[in-house]
Amino acid sequence: MYEATKISELSNELTYHRYMLNQGQMGGLFKDITIPEYIALHGLARSVGENDGRAYLSDIADELRLTVPQTSKMIRGLRDRGLVSWSHDGDGSEGTYITVTESGLGLIERQEAVLKDYYRRVIEKFGAENMIAFLNQMKSLEEIMDAELKEEDNG
Repeated sequence: MYEATKISELSNELTYHRYMLNQGQMGGLFKDITIPEYIALHGLARSVGENDGRAYLSDIADELRLTVPQTSKMIRGLRDRGLVSWSHDGDGSEGTYITVTESGLGLIERQEAVLKDYYRRVIEKFGAENMIAFLNQMKSLEEIMDAELKEEDNG
């Protein structure tokens, strides 16, 4: 078993870094859009060649790990800014879907250019192999953390 004081130090350090990553260190890279909006728009842009370019609100909520009402509020804001269109199948009982507009695609292209430039510099300094290994480890860590949270919720 790992020493209790070391676990405390590691947990505090991990909590701090997750907070900083989620709460603003990257904020300077996102001027016209929030990170969740970018993820949603990017997912929509990826789906342009699939499903007639549609993504259902519930699928976006699942991807972002948000509630449908939270996602709906975010998508409404994107729609009001002309970045997406929001429609429904039939009478709406089959679900609502979102498609990205030309304006939304343009914003995604501009944002991707900013991120690509930033991460190119980071990867040059950190190393591509290190980045790949780090991302694989983060994915494994997140899976373990999610499983522990689910276990706590059920227990």
